[in-house]
Amino acid sequence: MKDHDVHSLSHTKWECKYHIVFAPKYRRKVFYGQKRYEIGQILRELCRWKQVNLLEAEACPDHIHILVEIPPKISVSNFMGFLKGKSSLMIYEKWGNMKYKYRNRSFWCRGYYVSTVGKNEKKITEYIQNQLKEDYMSEQLVLDMTDPFTGSRK
Repeated sequence: MKDHDVHSLSHTKWECKYHIVFAPKYRRKVFYGQKRYEIGQILRELCRWKQVNLLEAEACPDHIHILVEIPPKISVSNFMGFLKGKSSLMIYEKWGNMKYKYRNRSFWCRGYYVSTVGKNEKKITEYIQNQLKEDYMSEQLVLDMTDPFTGSRK
């Protein structure tokens, strides 16, 4: 354990890193262009509010990967409830028309994937950084990205 990775609270030394993956309802592909960037800003801001270090993040078209350090005084489930709840409100405030797509309900799916990082932080960071490229490659192999009605590429 490296000293620069260890944080401290009044009576606790800690290093709690998590890889978390979550998606919008119905796995809709909504993270692209300017919206992708602005949703990233919203998530970074909410992490700052809770003193959670956002170490790495990637917004794929239909899901988000984040690598975070969450202080032990905050449970992962409490943090994710806060992150998804507040970001939903902020997204609906910024893009009012999204409410209709999601029928006035939560923007995010109910669940999420989480794993502790432990000593594999470098591998997880590389995985998150390459996620968009891997998704793009798998789409190219499986899906024809042309619109069947107009013939143009999506």
